[in-house]
Amino acid sequence: MPPLHPIALLVTASLMAGCAVGPDYQRPPLPLSDRYLGQPAVEHRPATVPTSLVSWWDSFGDPVLTDFVSKALEQNLDLAQAAARVTQARAGLGAANAALLPSGSIDGQAARSYQSIETPLGQVLNSMPGYDRYASSYELNLNAGWEVDVFGGLRRGREAALAEYQACEAGATATRLAVAAQTADIYITIRGLQARLDIAKRQVETRQGLLEKVRLLYGKGLAANYQVQQTEGELAQVQATVPVLQTGLDAAMNALDVMLGTPPGTHRTQLADTGSIPLVPQIKAWGTPADLLRRRPDLIVAERRLAASNARIGVAIAEYYPKFSLSALLGSATAVSGGNLFTGGANQSAGALGLRWRLFDFGRINAQIDQAKGQEAEALAAYRQSVLRATEDVENAFSALVNRDTQATTLAGGETSLTQARQSSFIAYEKGTASLIDVLHADETMLQASDARAQARTESARAAVAAFKALGGGWQPPETLPVASR
Repeated sequence: MPPLHPIALLVTASLMAGCAVGPDYQRPPLPLSDRYLGQPAVEHRPATVPTSLVSWWDSFGDPVLTDFVSKALEQNLDLAQAAARVTQARAGLGAANAALLPSGSIDGQAARSYQSIETPLGQVLNSMPGYDRYASSYELNLNAGWEVDVFGGLRRGREAALAEYQACEAGATATRLAVAAQTADIYITIRGLQARLDIAKRQVETRQGLLEKVRLLYGKGLAANYQVQQTEGELAQVQATVPVLQTGLDAAMNALDVMLGTPPGTHRTQLADTGSIPLVPQIKAWGTPADLLRRRPDLIVAERRLAASNARIGVAIAEYYPKFSLSALLGSATAVSGGNLFTGGANQSAGALGLRWRLFDFGRINAQIDQAKGQEAEALAAYRQSVLRATEDVENAFSALVNRDTQATTLAGGETSLTQARQSSFIAYEKGTASLIDVLHADETMLQASDARAQARTESARAAVAAFKALGGGWQPPETLPVASR
């Protein structure tokens, strides 16, 4: 094989230079405030249970909630799909790494042929002394090839593949956090619906008791027939709310089963007993809006995809330049017998330096570069938009949490007063100093206040879940964002 010293020098020089065409990635600066607008109000919430962002679901103090979230993180099928996507991205990164390395293969063959003597060639060969119609051939070769990455196109491709893999890993984490938050949200919704259903059923019992007393008074001639009918109508209205709430409760229980990767109805027995709405823990140690860039995995996804699109500009620019490749063959071939395959006379070798240059295709390359730059600009806008939406999520969750807390506290005081007012109105009705309308109105107002308070407590707990999710709680982020190697 001829000497390859000039080629070796070319490869060594290109590797030492380490240059790669295209722009080097720099994480874009983003103007973010030092603190959240709703932070002062959240800090002064009258909550006493501390929490950790890493395992925030434990801080609600509800073992059933913790159990369901743990099961969802183990069994949810969205997480299984996310894990499969990570495997695919890892394979893509492996292919990009392999493109930088030499490739090799071994091929061989052994052939046995029998020549016809009825063909022109066979007739000629058969006329020769000692001709044997049987022939054998053997060949074994080692092939090697390597595309020399002189201008860094392959390295930019690996940089893009690495960034995509990191984005896929962060995406799997984002799916994990979404599953935990959605599971907690559904569970809290279930407890809230159960509380509202219990209030409605108690109100049905109250209205039924009122109806019995009105009928008793009617039988004694102390109440008119229209009062009986009015009480019956009001009872029917309260009874009609029960199936509506039950329908929502059934749907929420089915949704929870699906989140846990089980058929609907699997955990219905476990949730049959009405539980209290979880208490909202204190939210603290949330950091600043800038911390969301490393805390929220969906923002890491957007940032890594921006890095990947930046690297693809270099891949496109590299097409301007020639591509060099090295190939070699070392083997042995014989047509005599297998025993002669590895003798000196059977040896064969070859070496080649390849060149590919799209010298007259620059118009198409220009279009590919423009496309890559457009994709990078789109990814940059998407990243900036994701950051703004993330801070919006936090602010909205903080606002909902504080205001729902205030609403629940206010309604609690009002519910107590309305309960006392209802009792007083009924006593007055029995004494004849108040009308039945007063009693029914007091009943309706008390029901509305109790139901509104249950909804406010539910929404307050759901707002806390949304705040934990918005802050990126549920995992321990790396100290620094990953940066694709160049």
